[in-house]
Amino acid sequence: MTDGSVAAGRRASARAGVARRTVDLVLASHPGPTVAVTALGTALALGAGGGWRSLLVGAAVLAGQLSIGWSNDWVDAARDAAVGRTDKPVGDGRLPVATVRTAALIAAASCVVLSLAAGWVAGAVHLVAVASAWSYNLALKRTAWSWAPYALSFGLLPLFVALAVGADGARWWAIAAGALLGVGAHGTNVLPDLLDDEATGVRGAPHRIGRRATVVASAAALLGATTLVVLAPPGAPSSVPTALLVVALAVTVAGAAVALTRPRSKMPFVASIAVAALDVVLLVGSTWTIG
Repeated sequence: MTDGSVAAGRRASARAGVARRTVDLVLASHPGPTVAVTALGTALALGAGGGWRSLLVGAAVLAGQLSIGWSNDWVDAARDAAVGRTDKPVGDGRLPVATVRTAALIAAASCVVLSLAAGWVAGAVHLVAVASAWSYNLALKRTAWSWAPYALSFGLLPLFVALAVGADGARWWAIAAGALLGVGAHGTNVLPDLLDDEATGVRGAPHRIGRRATVVASAAALLGATTLVVLAPPGAPSSVPTALLVVALAVTVAGAAVALTRPRSKMPFVASIAVAALDVVLLVGSTWTIG
């Protein structure tokens, strides 16, 4: 083998290593929730007439969600390794803790800049939402208050979007619906990991009330959010919102049924994201902003 072919082989190996590291870094960001929340926030901004500012809103939300996802895998690295989470690149040893920690901090710094670029008040609201999510990763996930950061962070998202696109604020029922979506998402997100969490000493609200109660509470929260978005705006709901409420009911019930029969399934969380998407469609078609 010539020196040239050896060098080419080394370059190819280096490129493959970079590609693997990039893929693992994306996986460590919790790409499903990150993409979903970013898309929902951007859609809300576009629907509210945000124009080009919708891109700024989307970028701020994306940076915040990346920081949340990476900080989660950074903080949980030892726990994930202890229970053999092969789906977690950090816990599986494929990605160094230092790498994901650095990525989380860079994303957090970017979130600060992008959020404040949307306006001081709007930016402050979004940074409180992101800090709330970090508080879950750092401490509150182990307590009976594990649901609270989800409620606060999701509840503040409509307010951030409204302020960022130039409105005076968001209707109370839009904020309340966001909070309920957060509570529902928390329950459905935790359900597949209940046993692993218990094994490593994590006992949040779902662990304390049990699987069945968590399924029921999550379904009630998700349906409560959609019901608010359909019934709270002035006037009688038209046929389209009513039909979407029926769809949300069907999706929520299906997700709850899967949660009760397939404990490790991620489908209940996917169902909660689908309900959130329906709620965004409903919000876009309503007067959810003030001003």
